[in-house]
Amino acid sequence: MSKENVPTPHNAAKYGEIAETVIMSGDPLRAKFMAENFLENPVQFNDVRGMLGFTGTYKGKRVSVMGHGMGIPSIAIYTYELFNFYDVKNIIRVGTAGCIQPGMKLGDIVIAQGACTNSAYIEQFRLPGTFAPIADFGLLNKAVKTCEELGYGYKVGNVMSSDNFYDEYDGWKEWQRMGVLAVEMEASALYANAAKAGKHALAILTVSDSIVDGTATTAEERRTSFTRMMDVAFSLA
Repeated sequence: MSKENVPTPHNAAKYGEIAETVIMSGDPLRAKFMAENFLENPVQFNDVRGMLGFTGTYKGKRVSVMGHGMGIPSIAIYTYELFNFYDVKNIIRVGTAGCIQPGMKLGDIVIAQGACTNSAYIEQFRLPGTFAPIADFGLLNKAVKTCEELGYGYKVGNVMSSDNFYDEYDGWKEWQRMGVLAVEMEASALYANAAKAGKHALAILTVSDSIVDGTATTAEERRTSFTRMMDVAFSLA
């Protein structure tokens, strides 16, 4: 790895200050919550642009947590640097999603097996076709086993990583017809970066709102009460 490339313009950590497994969230305050509630002896390694990052131990294993911001451009920058400059092996995203299938409810766990997208991010790889961003099977398999052991309800399937938070024409209905479970904004870039770097990635999501019926949780609930997906994520460290 290129130690001379760190610290980066977005990460103040020195080489070696970040663990091989990083659990990431869009909201940096959720990363702070995880550091305070899951890690022993957490040490902050980053606060550049308010994107907080911490390294500590979880059940004796060294683990880092960090924010990645909103949207594909943001997570793409942070995960590229972690995979390629900091020798991170595993990135697990814990985040929120809007469900688009009937019968799903607030608080459901969605394990993203694949991630459709309307983003142009993957075009930079100049592939002679359409790339399908998918999760690392080893991490996914362990996440499913943990959910079953803990008795957490979950669904495994496709998600939609959208560049649009506000959808002007209800395009989600077309994804719904294709069996996509939920809409979020980052997983496809995470999976693509992991594939290009030969690393491992998984997105574990909690349904924060239903696009089908309009129900939603508060920002505070999203930050501090969606701990089941965190339990699953830390079990993979």
